[in-house]
Amino acid sequence: MEQTTISYKSMAPQNIAVIGCSGAIGSALMHQLAAIHPDATIYTFSRSDPKEYSENIIHTKIKYESEISIESAAMKASEYLPLDMVIVATGILHDEVLMPEKSLKDLSAEKFIHLFSVNSVLPAIIAKHFVPRMNKKKRSVFAALSARVGSISDNEMGGWYSYRASKSALNMIIKNVAIETARKNKQAIFVGLHPGTVTSYLSEPFQSNVPKEKLFTPEFSAKKLIEVLEKLTSRDSGKFFAWDGEEIEP
Repeated sequence: MEQTTISYKSMAPQNIAVIGCSGAIGSALMHQLAAIHPDATIYTFSRSDPKEYSENIIHTKIKYESEISIESAAMKASEYLPLDMVIVATGILHDEVLMPEKSLKDLSAEKFIHLFSVNSVLPAIIAKHFVPRMNKKKRSVFAALSARVGSISDNEMGGWYSYRASKSALNMIIKNVAIETARKNKQAIFVGLHPGTVTSYLSEPFQSNVPKEKLFTPEFSAKKLIEVLEKLTSRDSGKFFAWDGEEIEP
């Protein structure tokens, strides 16, 4: 009996979307995916234009606070082909005004609302418009950058109330999307990803507390995250993985 083989090329993603490509990790993911999959079209979205991008990258500015802009981005990315891979690389830990809370006295409604808006609500609205446009005929992946500190079972130090809670909420959103989508698209995979501590604006105030061997370049983290994505199966949908492939309990 003749054995039918499926080539890697036929399974490789042809249509990819990266939302949040102006950040350190998002930019590294964009460039590495463009290099690994030169035959794929990479649709990228961010508030500002990337400094440089490859020929197979199509970039469009997006307004994260506008659902109309997010819906338009999803329509553009899936205009010619369904989406094989969607990566949400947006997120916030701090800004010029807000810093992670060390204790209860640092809590404020403003911090919670702002971090939940960026870390939880935005990825959910992105999923609302991008997930229905994912490929139903072959394996597809939707991944959002989360954080190990969003794991309730892994929390031994406390603090960082709004950031931890917003990432925990993101993990729950991913789980919900995985359960719902599996009813109509059994080959779709939804995961949260912990990129490790990466040299970036996000981690800059806290890098002195991180051992040198645990502080990664964006390029290293992106490479490892892509390796994780390539090994995922439908059994992994709804789960949360670290950069090294370790499953993190919620």
